[in-house]
Amino acid sequence: MKYTICVSGAADTSYCVGDALEKAKELGKEIVRQGAALVTGATSGIPYWAAKGAREEGGFSVGLSPAFSEKDHIERYHLPVDLFDIMIYTGFKYSGRNLLLTRAADGVIFCCGRMGTLNEFTITFEDDKPIGVLEGTGGTADMIRDLVSKMHRGPGKIVYDTEPKKLVKKLKELIKKEKKTLEE
Repeated sequence: MKYTICVSGAADTSYCVGDALEKAKELGKEIVRQGAALVTGATSGIPYWAAKGAREEGGFSVGLSPAFSEKDHIERYHLPVDLFDIMIYTGFKYSGRNLLLTRAADGVIFCCGRMGTLNEFTITFEDDKPIGVLEGTGGTADMIRDLVSKMHRGPGKIVYDTEPKKLVKKLKELIKKEKKTLEE
């Protein structure tokens, strides 16, 4: 069984911790090494570096764009197209794309991030999907543990780690458990 794992994170990485881009790249590599396909929001920054890692590892990546066409993706949104094996142009701008993006994956990993990443997190949490948080990367990812504890909605299906390899492994186990439950 091939899993799909989304990497969500900041397009503008000036707010991320110094090694966040390298960790994002390693996430992409680990997703492939551990037998999954990468899904991202087809944007720059953290998602782009995850796609770069997946490509370097010979993996498969899908980009879900907020734009309605390749031309719109490049000219209006100023987003890359070079690292995706399949690009889906949703035409739903960012908020609509985020809903489709998180639902297209079996689990979602959060690395660094800003408001859009927080939006993707809340959708994923509300959908009760498996979540991985790469702590120590800055921004949204470093706030999630505290946010979850203060929202009084339970812990969710969340695993945390500071190492990409360990986090992907933990998330994959959570996804397997979830799929097994669905099959029963």
